[in-house]
Amino acid sequence: MSRRILVTAALPYANGHIHIGHLVEYIQTDIWVRFQKLRGHRCLYICADDTHGTAIMIRARQEGRSEEAVIADMQEAHLRDFSGFDIEFDNFGSTNSSENQELCEEIWAALRKANLIIEKDVTQLYDPEAETFLADRFVQGECPSCGASKQYGDSCDKCGATYSATELNNPVSKLSGATPEVRTAKHLFVQIEQLHDFLTEWTQSDDHLQSEVANYLNGHFLSDALRDWDVSRPAPYFGFEIPDSPGNYWYVWFDAPIGYMASTKAWCKKEGEDFDSWWRADSDAEIHHFIGKDIQYFHCLFWPAMLKTAGFNLPTKVHIHGFLNVNGEKMSKSKGTFVNASTYLNHLDPAYIRYYYATKLGPRVDDLDLNLTDFQTKVDADLVGKVVNIASRCAKFVAGGELSAAYPDDGGLFANAAKAGEKIADAYERCDYNTATREILSLADAANQYIENREPWKLRKDESRQDELKDICTVGLNLFRQIVVYLTPVLPKLAEQTGALLGQEIQHWDDSQTPLTGTPVGPFQHMMKRVDPKKVQAMIDESQEAAAEDAKADAASQYNDGPEALEKEPMSGELCTIDDFMKVDMRVARVIAAGHVEGADKLLQLTLSLGGDERRNVFAGIKSCYNPEDLVGRLVVCCANLKPRKMRFGTSEGMVLACGPGGKDIFLLNPDDGATPGMRVH
Repeated sequence: MSRRILVTAALPYANGHIHIGHLVEYIQTDIWVRFQKLRGHRCLYICADDTHGTAIMIRARQEGRSEEAVIADMQEAHLRDFSGFDIEFDNFGSTNSSENQELCEEIWAALRKANLIIEKDVTQLYDPEAETFLADRFVQGECPSCGASKQYGDSCDKCGATYSATELNNPVSKLSGATPEVRTAKHLFVQIEQLHDFLTEWTQSDDHLQSEVANYLNGHFLSDALRDWDVSRPAPYFGFEIPDSPGNYWYVWFDAPIGYMASTKAWCKKEGEDFDSWWRADSDAEIHHFIGKDIQYFHCLFWPAMLKTAGFNLPTKVHIHGFLNVNGEKMSKSKGTFVNASTYLNHLDPAYIRYYYATKLGPRVDDLDLNLTDFQTKVDADLVGKVVNIASRCAKFVAGGELSAAYPDDGGLFANAAKAGEKIADAYERCDYNTATREILSLADAANQYIENREPWKLRKDESRQDELKDICTVGLNLFRQIVVYLTPVLPKLAEQTGALLGQEIQHWDDSQTPLTGTPVGPFQHMMKRVDPKKVQAMIDESQEAAAEDAKADAASQYNDGPEALEKEPMSGELCTIDDFMKVDMRVARVIAAGHVEGADKLLQLTLSLGGDERRNVFAGIKSCYNPEDLVGRLVVCCANLKPRKMRFGTSEGMVLACGPGGKDIFLLNPDDGATPGMRVH
């Protein structure tokens, strides 16, 4: 019986690019969706960019453009990366859409009607440099429960504790690097404790969640009264203003999951579909969410509470996965293992990582490890050495001809593999891709053993045995196609290549149940190369270089150094040589006397000591910013070999170095403590 299934992956945030850690989820979800479609079910893959919040607002401000322009550029980049990894969405929307605003207002009205909304004063962290209240994700500090460092302002990824950002020890703003201040503002809250009984029943029954997730929620949250959920942020904030609370905006975690529904609604408008048939409470559609374990609290408690109150379809299942490690460690920018999706695509075939992740993904919430040595070995051995090897050993002998008119006796290989299809399908259904790929590779082992035993390469020159050669190749290519049908959710490009080779597009899971006979065989095209270790290293090197550049940019951005000074006074386009530079003799000097110059509006007269009896008389245009008495005893930098210049006030024998546009903005350069008069400035 055909099912109607709506599948979502967590919405990527529009302030950053997709990296290989994100891809665990989007590839996992894409595999499951492709499997369901291959089985003949109506299955939608719905996603969107998460676009609201403080970070987008600050970035737009820094870049001098609108938030809409920032999120449009990032959506284009996200879709380009997803497409590069053969991740296909039926609709990819945005939380900054009219559909999302309409649905937010509808759900908010339902929460109000149910008397679940209250107002309270909130003590919140405020960034005095960015001039904004800080969302939890933009504060880091030490976990108040276990002391782990670099934890965000809502929960600890080490011990799982949840808390308020104001409870963090030694907090730091991720926006500016400043130490946040504590300020108070009015916030709106949802009292989800009123839905405690419903949430307990929903999370603990009907396999909506993996058992370890259900147990975790029961032990850490549902065993006590549920805290009120803070769902608003005061201005300034980029998001939707709350209609009945001017000056307050829905917090990103309120409107982000509603984005699943909004993206569906946008798809329905485009396709002429009925939105209610997917999302209203009486719908027969299954809703499946794929998310990481770091956001299970929001998806398994707040989200069902919102849907239940507003009369919408509840999730059939929330599929939760772990984090990605690389070479047994957390992804590291300094080691080059924090790899952006686009960087990976610059060097390696996306099929490699789709397959590797599939071999690692099981139905539990375990972390994955991308071991780069194992990655190369597994791809080379499994995909090239076993799967593609079957086709390459057979297709060339019958290319341009046809498969045998009747399927030859293969000792039961095809029939046994057809029977294994349901076991493999069950593994896919349960998100146990590890088991599915192991079962499929065992079929590849059997197919390769058959070819090895029959040795078709020995028959190609024997004219009397050409029918036997065709039969062997017919068996080999059918076993290959059968394996590729089972791998189609993981390797859609290989499925396309196989369809082109054998003239029959793979369209349904049942294509694995009946062999092809009498069909033409096209020329064999190279399907997959072995992993080049030099390209793996090049990927790491590029990631390290990018991380180094990002670190420089981050270091500069924390000081809010803008381009205004350079724009006002651009650098000279003419370059000087080191010899030119060395002609200028800059020395540390001490101001031993300073005074006003009669008749001069801008000048002060300075007597500089370069040590010993060496003196310079200098007229400096710094009167607008400095009092003479404040300069005496101060160290400055002077050009000591400047040709003396006669002025109507006397002769100036040098120049003190300063910066600034002039007027009230002149800043003398001075050396650090320890410098002494006469030292040369290099």
